[in-house]
Amino acid sequence: MNNDSNPSPPNPDNYSPAVESPNGTELAITPAKTAIEPSNSVAEKNEKEEIQLSPTYINSLANPEEGEGPRNRGASIVTLLAIAVMILGLAVDNVILGYISAVVAMIASIRMIWPSWGNVWKTLIPPVWRNLIIACFGILAAIVGLLMLSGANQQPGSRNIQINWDAIGAVGELIGALGQILIAIIAVYVAWRQYVISKDLTIQQNRITQQQTIDAYFQGVSELAMDEKGFLEDWPQERAIAEGRTAAIVKSVDGEGKAKILRFLSQSKLVTPIKRDRQLGRPILDGNGGYAEDREYGIRVIDLGVMLAGADLTKTDLRWTDLSDANLVRANLSGCDLVKANFSRTILYEANLTGADLRGARFFYGSVETSTPRSRTQIPNYQTGSCTGAVVENVNFTGVKRLSEEQRYYCCAWSGEKSRKTIPGGCDGIPNKLGR
Repeated sequence: MNNDSNPSPPNPDNYSPAVESPNGTELAITPAKTAIEPSNSVAEKNEKEEIQLSPTYINSLANPEEGEGPRNRGASIVTLLAIAVMILGLAVDNVILGYISAVVAMIASIRMIWPSWGNVWKTLIPPVWRNLIIACFGILAAIVGLLMLSGANQQPGSRNIQINWDAIGAVGELIGALGQILIAIIAVYVAWRQYVISKDLTIQQNRITQQQTIDAYFQGVSELAMDEKGFLEDWPQERAIAEGRTAAIVKSVDGEGKAKILRFLSQSKLVTPIKRDRQLGRPILDGNGGYAEDREYGIRVIDLGVMLAGADLTKTDLRWTDLSDANLVRANLSGCDLVKANFSRTILYEANLTGADLRGARFFYGSVETSTPRSRTQIPNYQTGSCTGAVVENVNFTGVKRLSEEQRYYCCAWSGEKSRKTIPGGCDGIPNKLGR
């Protein structure tokens, strides 16, 4: 009978449990002198090799913590026994026994902590400080070595190297003083870092609180100005309350918060003069799906007035904002993006527009030759431009970007001698209509 036709069942003693290697490959582990045979699925992919493993390595793969366990336990026992023997030697006044047990305890302890010392070094000392610490020790060692060699070959027949203990003592005192100074510096650095972190957290918290306040303002103004169907249904008292809320929040937020509020009000047409029914005061549609504007007699839902006087809006985004009729006296608009902003009848007296982008910004209506700044007594004419322009006297135009010829002409004509010197391109050939 052929033995190959009836194979004998596998002997369980020839198998050992599978162990997963560090790279995730499953290995069938056999005794030390037996090659590992890969499983069928892995063999098809050619992802295994025959590996010779020792029983110790097998145990360490199966339980990594047990690799160092027996040695650590043995060293701990040796250390405790050595301490006990050292105490016994001190008790019986046996110096040799005390010395030997102390040395054994030290060696066993060093052997236990040595594998973990590298991890402690990496954990406690940041990478930036490691080279610095080693360099400091190197400098100190070099100084001590130079001091020890400073007395070499001074006396014939004496040792070449003579230790200058006085100099070394002085260096030790110096190192102690430097150590105290270093500790003080580290304490100051830690306090400073704590202050910086606390400041950053405070700024972040203030930003979150400010954004929540602005969101609540948006929601409140929207509920005041619109009815349940979403139509603009404002009344005098509601407009007064909306203006009061706006005046209160504008003074309590930073420049970026002010810019967000201005963009919201401008895009919502809440600061644009709207044509209204003279009897009911209700807004009138323009026939194109929006509300009709009325620059001459229209009523705004929110009149900015003097809310932005002296405001700091440095480097904020004010594109397409309607700032007409607003009081921006001494406001800081340096570095702002003012593309398509509307400054008609805006008071920009002594405002700072340094480096602002004025592409398409409107300073007046009508023709540049006939337009004039706003007047307290005269009614504006939006056809000719009379009294529709912005008050630009003493405005700083240094470094403004993309200033058109019409804008340059109007600013040169009505800004005064002080501002004319700051307008890019100069004001040669343009009369000073302001007269001062």
